[in-house]
Amino acid sequence: MPTISVQQDLLRHLLGQHGLTHDVEIMGDQLPLMGTDIDVCDDDTLDIEIFPDRPDLLSGETLAHALRPFLHGTQASPDMEVSQSGITVEVDARLSEVRPVILGAIVKGVEIHGGEEEIEGFIKSLMDHQEKLHFALGRGRKRASIGVHDMSALQAPFRVTAVPGSTEFTPLGETSPMTISAILEQHPKGIDYAHLLEGMESYPLILDASDAVLSFPPIINGRHTTVHHETKEFFIDVTGWDERACEAALMLVCLQLQERGGSVHSVEIKTCHGDIIHTPVGEGVVHHVPEELVVNLLGRSFSDEELQHAINRMGGRYNGKSMAPSDAPLKAEKMSQASAGKALLEFTMPRWRFDLLHPVDMVEELAIGHGYEDLGEDSPKAQLTAQPRDDHNMRRRLRESMQGLGLMQIQSLTLSNEHDQFHNMRWQSTHQVTSITNPITIDHTMLRQHLLPGLLRLLATNRHHELPQGVYELGSVVRDHRNTDRLAFIMAERSGGFASVRGRIQALCNDLGISSWHAEPLEANDGPWLAGRGAKLIINGEWVGCFGEIDPAVASLFELRVPLNGAELDVAALMNLVTDPV
Repeated sequence: MPTISVQQDLLRHLLGQHGLTHDVEIMGDQLPLMGTDIDVCDDDTLDIEIFPDRPDLLSGETLAHALRPFLHGTQASPDMEVSQSGITVEVDARLSEVRPVILGAIVKGVEIHGGEEEIEGFIKSLMDHQEKLHFALGRGRKRASIGVHDMSALQAPFRVTAVPGSTEFTPLGETSPMTISAILEQHPKGIDYAHLLEGMESYPLILDASDAVLSFPPIINGRHTTVHHETKEFFIDVTGWDERACEAALMLVCLQLQERGGSVHSVEIKTCHGDIIHTPVGEGVVHHVPEELVVNLLGRSFSDEELQHAINRMGGRYNGKSMAPSDAPLKAEKMSQASAGKALLEFTMPRWRFDLLHPVDMVEELAIGHGYEDLGEDSPKAQLTAQPRDDHNMRRRLRESMQGLGLMQIQSLTLSNEHDQFHNMRWQSTHQVTSITNPITIDHTMLRQHLLPGLLRLLATNRHHELPQGVYELGSVVRDHRNTDRLAFIMAERSGGFASVRGRIQALCNDLGISSWHAEPLEANDGPWLAGRGAKLIINGEWVGCFGEIDPAVASLFELRVPLNGAELDVAALMNLVTDPV
């Protein structure tokens, strides 16, 4: 989770402008509800840990903006005051396949009171906020990247164009021009983020009216637009692939500058698709929440005054109730819907609240704003007397038997792959495989049908530990798209052999009260067993599993070089054959 360092003097100044006090003790008590927590506190600095779902709190200025209504009850403003600048940005149509989302804003009149040290601290916090937004909203600049420029060094209007790799400009941190190709190969930022433009034949470049380069997004700004101590007017550009993330990032940088006395002005953008838009949009986002959803989740209804108080603390505005539309279903099928004849609660929340995706998120906002300690009390209305599972006693007896043999229980991933499950283990797929439609790794392409491969992978990971090592797993596998339980154990020991594993099977059968069982030999290469050292376990004429020594050729595929023996049994078959003494 990201951590921000905020100067105590900055919070005192930002809160003091509104006649409010800065109380660290109250903050430490209340901040966890907002998704933050004070990590370190001294006389000068607060280190505050920000939970990932609150990227709107990643700077001292935006944090202070949220603190005022939450801690001090001031009137929240979910809208941002935005004036028109009259400045335009034209986007090249070719960028639709390169970096299609281009947004911008201008902030004027930013005044930093104090000396050089305070101004330098402000510039550092602005850059730090920018990088934290790159991480939290931009996903490493892929979804959104931000450029902040000194407006006095620029000439409007602006244009964003697609250029070849041979185009030259002087990037930030350099004194001589470099080609775009050279920047991607040699400049530190280019090396870090070149993968975002991999395979591109042309690259985005933001230019002003004199063809001076503002930025080469998402890599580096131009040198001549660098923010310095005399900068009072800022041009902010945000580019990327995720329009919502770009908008939130743009508005949060504007909000930070607005808290420093700046006034926000929109720019007119002709997008790569030919549309005309104005950014940023100052009006908040309206959310409709079914009142019955609030009551069902929080266990009580709220008066209009309580709703207004709760949502105001969270930076929003309660607009009142309305009835669900006439075409609403008699019984809501989704949590986001209201049933016919039921009330909808309407709230306006800041457009930069990127984390509000669903009415349930708004219910959580109400709970936090109102206070969890005052949601009332209730008693369970459902019957809470537990009903034992049919296989409870069998599973308990199996675990006790395995632990009595000195084996440690483990739980491996249910996801596996065809190579481990079948090819490496020399098993044939005799059941339908439940495959993952869109796997994110070649190691997790299906739901497992056997437990032993997972145990072998575990031993391979722990092969640097001393022998003996013994583990077992009592878990689910998926065969023919249905869950079934299996028991598997494996032992890595220098003196282990078929006699050892047969002794463990004998002990297991004794623990389960099985007096009559026998082993039948398996064919060579029928599973991972060493030829002549693998057997079927037969109880009352039924085949319930296999046991034996693991073939060294199989073990080597899992990078194991020690004698191994083990077994895998069908729990359902055991239940059908073994009498439950309880």
